[in-house]
Amino acid sequence: MSEKARESSASARAQIMAGIRRSHLRGPLDSAARAAIDARLARHPRGLQPGRTDLDQAGLMRLFEVQATEAAATVHHVAHWGDVAAEVAGYLSSLNLPATVKVAPDPDLDAAGWQDTTLTVERGRGEETDAVGVTGCFAAIAETGTLMMLSGPGRPTTLNFLPDTHIAIVARDRIVAGYEDGWDRMRAAGAVPRSVNFITGPSRTGDIEQKLQMGAHGPRRLHIIVVDTPSPS
Repeated sequence: MSEKARESSASARAQIMAGIRRSHLRGPLDSAARAAIDARLARHPRGLQPGRTDLDQAGLMRLFEVQATEAAATVHHVAHWGDVAAEVAGYLSSLNLPATVKVAPDPDLDAAGWQDTTLTVERGRGEETDAVGVTGCFAAIAETGTLMMLSGPGRPTTLNFLPDTHIAIVARDRIVAGYEDGWDRMRAAGAVPRSVNFITGPSRTGDIEQKLQMGAHGPRRLHIIVVDTPSPS
């Protein structure tokens, strides 16, 4: 974006915000108001969290697995990142699914051991023709069995939704208690991504004759592989 375009965008935004303040009978922001806003953003109150998430890491792992399973996902554990590819191959074989996978260009997944399997592996963004997508996962929310997926060069959002089968890889130490903890981890990581997606179980709908249909708006299967060792990167 050119300097002139940035100035125009900032001016338009300022006009919109000024109009909103006038509609609430509030004048321009002074230095005290700005300081109060900055303080609120820096020290915002956390939402209430259920007592069942007050657990150690082992307890959070068990809670995450229970919640994810109740949401129709499957969960499997491996000891090391080099065991990931073998688990992917075994899972696909057990369901008689194609041994061809589209893998996110995530550096963490380079150490998965793809060369030790007979899988056909392609790296890149998801396409409508992809049957199986394999991605990393930024964080996992124990409270609801939810995956927190951040977009980025190594994490194409299309792989979360286009393939019929989604296999997500998450390090055990990235399982956190609640959503607030996931946001805290994201802020600590630095730049805010273009999009954040929360995924709880495979896609489903009950709109068709009130019968549960899997895969209506995304993957019909979600398989989560928890790696007991931290991410390589």
